[in-house]
Amino acid sequence: MRIPIFLAAAALTLAACSSDEAPPAQAQTPQVAQPTVFDAQFKALDKAKGMQKTIDQQKAASDKKLEDAAGG
Repeated sequence: MRIPIFLAAAALTLAACSSDEAPPAQAQTPQVAQPTVFDAQFKALDKAKGMQKTIDQQKAASDKKLEDAAGG
């Protein structure tokens, strides 16, 4: 007896929460990025990633020169 009453109450609760109408569409305005306390850290991280890419390229070039010089 309790289970059908519980199921009916749950169904009514879920039905009461649903909406047939979609919320009104809001105008999409581009948001300007606000400065945060982490901006300096993100900038340093991007700089480090760029530097790592440069180092990897230099290492690849140096490895190629060594292989060419060794005849391998």
